[in-house]
Amino acid sequence: MRGRRWLAGVAVLGVVASIVTAVPASADSIRDREYWLTSYGITRAWDTTRGAGVTVAVIDTGIDGSHPDLTGTVVGGTDVSGVGAANGQKPIGADSQHGTMVASMLAGHGHGAGDGVIGVAPAAKLLAVSVGFGVGSSDSDDQIARAVRWSVDNGADIINMSLTRNTLDWPTSWDDAFLYAMEHGVIVVAAAGNRGSGTTEVGAPATMPGVVVVAGVDRNGKASFDASSQGITLTVSAPSEDLVGASPGGGYYSWAGTSGATPLVAGVLALIKASHPNLSAGNIINRLTATATPAGDAIVYGSGLMNASAAVTASVASVKTNPADDLREWIRLNRRAPSTATPVPTGTGTATPRPTPIPAAAPASPFGRVLPSVGSLRDLGVPLLVYLAFATLLFLLSRAGARAFKRARRK
Repeated sequence: MRGRRWLAGVAVLGVVASIVTAVPASADSIRDREYWLTSYGITRAWDTTRGAGVTVAVIDTGIDGSHPDLTGTVVGGTDVSGVGAANGQKPIGADSQHGTMVASMLAGHGHGAGDGVIGVAPAAKLLAVSVGFGVGSSDSDDQIARAVRWSVDNGADIINMSLTRNTLDWPTSWDDAFLYAMEHGVIVVAAAGNRGSGTTEVGAPATMPGVVVVAGVDRNGKASFDASSQGITLTVSAPSEDLVGASPGGGYYSWAGTSGATPLVAGVLALIKASHPNLSAGNIINRLTATATPAGDAIVYGSGLMNASAAVTASVASVKTNPADDLREWIRLNRRAPSTATPVPTGTGTATPRPTPIPAAAPASPFGRVLPSVGSLRDLGVPLLVYLAFATLLFLLSRAGARAFKRARRK
């Protein structure tokens, strides 16, 4: 999440703001802000399905299931941090509102006659899995691994992860947990991250093979600079600017970031799953990508902009791809040496990389860049090549001049 501001637009306090009120100013003031419902074919997809029969696990900071837009939606949950509630419905951490906002955009049902936030899959059910990012009774990496396994064992069809480790690599415990999910046909959806929050390149879990990775665009469908990151692992793009979500206690936030784009895509996957219940995970993902609206460079947009209506109704050829196969092959090829994601021993003065919710800007990590970026090659490498060529030319000219001078003296 890039930032939050007052819905009334009367005050901005840095990147942090507050809930304007527990009740919208008018019946449609919140719903009217959800421009993606019509622009991305979601309302048309509802003519076919609203996601009934699908369960999505939200691994995040906890969900306030008592919010009017979420009552009855959270059907189970757990806390893997040791500081939350046993049912995952106690928002925790510095970004405690984060999980509730994500949940509402995914499966909120609104309330009353058109009030509140309605999610992409309003008939889907949620599992609330609260994680303590950087806090709790165990390391955050371990919490994520246990959260993924718990979600699979408790009936999740899809797992939403609006978080990042801010590193290209990940611990081996994630190999086992994510592979466990994929082998059980569970689809994992992760946020690409946001440059405006310090994620200059896509980080794990969005770098993991088999994971659906979501990039962000503005209201016009153009790549967002601050509210998204880019990279070769992107799957599709969804709105990440001018978002609105429910917050704990009955209020609402205006916000931005791929934290919000991710549940929109998870919601579309839930609609596909509900309308095509016999499809494999690979074919569900293929429907998402095959029906996406082309937008440009795949490193910026993935397969394009999500299209909920087409994803649900279009005729799409079957494929034999399996996300588990991609991750399994990566593990076979890359885990021959000790993982660079092994936690750093305490007392060294170097912080261990930890997963964080997207809005938090994580400290710089020694594992954050394995290869130089295109920008660094351009900004540093090209000038060096120019200087080297110029120096070589001067050297050759000086040698030629010296030989000519010697010949002239001999004459």
